Amino acid sequence: AGLIGGPPVTTYGEVTGAVMITKNGNPKIMTWAAVFAICMAFFGKFNAFLASIPLPVMGGIMILLFGTIASLGLKTLIDAKVDLMQPKNLVIVSSVLTTGVGGMIIKLGSVSFAGVGLCAVLAIILNWILPDEKPAETLPGGEV
Repeated sequence: AGLIGGPPVTTYGEVTGAVMITKNGNPKIMTWAAVFAICMAFFGKFNAFLASIPLPVMGGIMILLFGTIASLGLKTLIDAKVDLMQPKNLVIVSSVLTTGVGGMIIKLGSVSFAGVGLCAVLAIILNWILPDEKPAETLPGGEV
């Protein structure tokens, strides 16, 4: 879109979800799929076919795609051994997931934040302002 003067757009979420669902991450196949998609965008009948897909079907596809992305993010946190029992980590993860899934938009004048950008800014701010939990000091007798 940016190449011909349109607004910048990203489809990281859709691509990540599609790769996870199909388990097909072969770069050659992905390149040909991208070229095919670009070419098909110029055919009105193909666009009409896509527009004819019922909204509940598209809704189900979107739930699957974005649910896969959220699950992949949680898997990354688990693999990195992030302790979600620490209140700071739990607040950050739950706030980001709720903001992203809920479609929250924050408008500041003519600038608006939504989606991945808003979630990233929220996570950075929360990580910065929330205090780290200090472990309780134990006394020699084992009492706290």
